[in-house]
Amino acid sequence: MTSIRQLHQQLVNKEKTAVEIATEFLARIEALEPQVKSFLHLTPDLALAQARKVDEKIARGESLHLLAGIPIALKDNLCTKGIPTTCASRILENFVPPYESTVTQKLRDLGAVIVGKTNLDEFAMGSSTENSGYHVTANPWDLSRVPGGSSGGSAAAVAAQECVVALGSDTGGSIRQPASFCGVVGLKPTYGLVSRFGLVAYASSLDQIGPFGRTVEDAAILLQAIAGYDPQDSTSLNLPIPDYSQFLKTSLKGLKIGVIKETFGEGLDQVVADAVNQALEQLKALGATIKEISCPRFRYGLPTYYIIAPSEASANLARYDGVKYGIREDADSLIDMYTKTRAQGFGAEVKRRIMLGTYTLSAGYYDAYYLKAQKVRTLIKEDFDRAFQSVDVLVSPTSPTTAFKAGEKTADPLSMYLSDLMTIPVNLAGLPGLSLPCGFDGQGLPIGLQLVGNVLREDQLFHVAHAYEQATDWHKRQPSFTN
Repeated sequence: MTSIRQLHQQLVNKEKTAVEIATEFLARIEALEPQVKSFLHLTPDLALAQARKVDEKIARGESLHLLAGIPIALKDNLCTKGIPTTCASRILENFVPPYESTVTQKLRDLGAVIVGKTNLDEFAMGSSTENSGYHVTANPWDLSRVPGGSSGGSAAAVAAQECVVALGSDTGGSIRQPASFCGVVGLKPTYGLVSRFGLVAYASSLDQIGPFGRTVEDAAILLQAIAGYDPQDSTSLNLPIPDYSQFLKTSLKGLKIGVIKETFGEGLDQVVADAVNQALEQLKALGATIKEISCPRFRYGLPTYYIIAPSEASANLARYDGVKYGIREDADSLIDMYTKTRAQGFGAEVKRRIMLGTYTLSAGYYDAYYLKAQKVRTLIKEDFDRAFQSVDVLVSPTSPTTAFKAGEKTADPLSMYLSDLMTIPVNLAGLPGLSLPCGFDGQGLPIGLQLVGNVLREDQLFHVAHAYEQATDWHKRQPSFTN
């Protein structure tokens, strides 16, 4: 396993060049991609050009950012100038953005090496990456299973070490759930901490870009690089960004950790419950005080989300009509062209959510559904606010189960939606959430522990996660087929 800091030292000490590192990772991608299928588009020419620039900086004796020369993958709903951005949808299969998203521009400026764009559930709608319009990504721990979603490609690429770190987006758990399924670290930041400019919108009040890494430190370094105010995003928070690396401590003395009792019980696999309980014992041994916390409205997160998110998706996806960009189906009239283009371009899950959202926003149903869901959202946030009056960090399982087999839940959307049961309330409240490995089930599949922080308390999440990670060796394990 190679971390950002280890590769940085190799570059600074001139043990390896950035071009050598990029070439190694590109070769690994070429070897593993036929099985894993993490990527939709590979960018080897760009990666080597970026690596050469880093080597030139080293030759001139210039200082390097920690991310300079580090191979990184990007979820394919982040706009990249001159590189296809499809959102894994047929409707955008020929779309090449004329501009760069804020986060990807920041990474380019720091010298990161972009190896490709990763697969996802179409328009980030799904929990398994099976809703991609192109192919299904496999879980590196068991190729017959899903990597989670919607950022499954990014999680699988990090788990298979096809890149060092990756970016994903999280609307209802789309970073944390695949991080759990693939045994890596994934963080959804506080809403507004990271600019959404250039992120193709699914549900604008919930979407947030965040990092994947094999270690907590790698996730902290990547968040540090992409966080910060952006005048191009009206929801961006204008606040100073701390150095997250300074919070990576190993003692939890004085910290109070709350266990969300509503996340245990019916629907939770016993092996997941046992692993999380053992993790709590470990946190206690590190000096933390553990107490049970009730968030009574937590269970309403799922129905609330599936009214709010599709409603926002219905509005956001109205722009894909065959007029401005993407595919266009031939037709005799404008209305027929709209209809045919959307019928051909969108997959079943996207159509399902557009119809659901259009229905809940329609006259006569807006007050009964959408307005009611927004009120429940406020109550869920109030439960979290109350909890954080007595504890610093909240803990739950990340997902009720480990990775399920491909095809197992595709015929039952409701069963699929339950995969995000633990993660959705965090998005509704705009809070930061982090998933890290806390064990494996009997079939060798990773189990994720979710940490939830108060608004802008990513520092505490990194503190708790790093202390737990250093006291255990779950993060050192790697999928056997990739060795």
